[in-house]
Amino acid sequence: MTRIYVPRDSSALALGADKLAAAIVSEAAQRGIAIELIRNGSRGLLYLEPLVEVGTPAGRVGYANVDASDVASLFDAGFVEGNAHPRGVGLVEEIPYLKKQQRLTFARIGITDPLSTDDYVAHGGLEGLKNALAMDGAAACEALIESGLRGRGGAAFPAGIKWRTVRGAQADQKYIVCNADEGDSGTFSDRLVMESDPFVLIEGMIVAGIVTGATVGHIYVRSEYPHSIDTLEAAIVKARAAGWLGDSVLGSAHRFELFVAKGAGAYVCGEETALLESLEGKRGVVRAKPPLPALAGLFGKPTVINNVITLATVPIIFAKGAAFYKNFGMGRSRGTLPFQIAGNVKQGGLVELAFGCTLRELMFDYGGGTASGRPARAVQVGGPLGTYLPESQWDIPLDYEEYAKVGAVVGHGGLVIHDDTSNLADLAQYAMHFCALESCGKCTPCRIGSTRGVEVIQRIRNGDTSTKQVQLLRDLCDTMVSGSLCAMGGMTPFPVVSALDHFPEDFGLATTARKAAA
Repeated sequence: MTRIYVPRDSSALALGADKLAAAIVSEAAQRGIAIELIRNGSRGLLYLEPLVEVGTPAGRVGYANVDASDVASLFDAGFVEGNAHPRGVGLVEEIPYLKKQQRLTFARIGITDPLSTDDYVAHGGLEGLKNALAMDGAAACEALIESGLRGRGGAAFPAGIKWRTVRGAQADQKYIVCNADEGDSGTFSDRLVMESDPFVLIEGMIVAGIVTGATVGHIYVRSEYPHSIDTLEAAIVKARAAGWLGDSVLGSAHRFELFVAKGAGAYVCGEETALLESLEGKRGVVRAKPPLPALAGLFGKPTVINNVITLATVPIIFAKGAAFYKNFGMGRSRGTLPFQIAGNVKQGGLVELAFGCTLRELMFDYGGGTASGRPARAVQVGGPLGTYLPESQWDIPLDYEEYAKVGAVVGHGGLVIHDDTSNLADLAQYAMHFCALESCGKCTPCRIGSTRGVEVIQRIRNGDTSTKQVQLLRDLCDTMVSGSLCAMGGMTPFPVVSALDHFPEDFGLATTARKAAA
């Protein structure tokens, strides 16, 4: 019986994957052809969705951008045997976009049925958890530190140090909280994990609980991800039935329970302390630190807060060892990061590579250039509060420290590409406007600074390009960076200053007025 794979993640569903799957089943029945339809996750090659795959002796053969109206012609061409068709893209594993990647965290996505525990185990699942159960907790924390894994949500704080702090804290209850409030523009790696390989996130959270002594976990998912929420909840039920969760994790003396919480649509709840407030049933407002969440987090108890990719990377580190993971990357940026290519790009999707690759490589070797066919002008890296990088900076290795040297951030790995028709002053003003809308309002630099920032940029764009006005904008940005309680206000100036520095002409300023990068 031939296995046919139709993805079930949000991107494929938005393009009619459910209708397509039904059409394939119906057509096969009418023709008397026995098939097994599997709703897999997405490979992350979003420009090819819906990507239908057919299992053949040579491997899985792909058919891209398939619509329900294509199904009859696919069967006529003998696609069940992997035969040629205009929609055919050959062996999926041989597609250069996929073949050139270094998939560690995303090794299973698109290959397995996201809700099959058997599939998960058959493809290396639970090996990390089993090894963690056999380790001393302190040694496990040291192994995570040795691996070099840093928070993939953007802050890049060493995950093992956070775990060690929570492990050493004395309390009657500890928590593991997964920050799945993926609200940055152009980012979708968290969603792909939750919808295409939810068990790897669950395994990572169980490991975190065992190592730190936490017995309860919460996954805080943004409300705009209903499919992620449904998939996680179904996966948790299956994990509990399989004995991975509950009073005895895999028959051990360790207990761990896991729950999904739905966010209320506030961007600021991506900040860890605002997330904790929301999880406690309060308004999402940033907390002053100290105390750190690792010592006084959820309900005042020691809490590990990591993002989806951080926790989903834990299983492979414990399965293959710290040295294996550390072997990827450069400098202090070890391992891989899922880069998400979006915006004005021909081939959007997810590319997992070791730190050290460049924007130029991602944009052209993978992204294929702009969708418009016009020259690329700027790339915003790290979400809506990330910097705009001009072409002169596209060859800087993607590494936390190398980017910091030029005032940029790697962040969550999201890239939004703009061509030469984009107005960077308009985008900079939008960044300030976005902050004014999404600020929790707790601190003055963020609450008032963003509103004043919109006004000052507008005055400059209206023609007041005096040195006084430009300096006022820079001073305002300095105040927000230095005085804001969290990254919401602290990073809003990044796109503004980078646009001002590299694209002054869009503000009506002479290029000679450009401030040299400090």
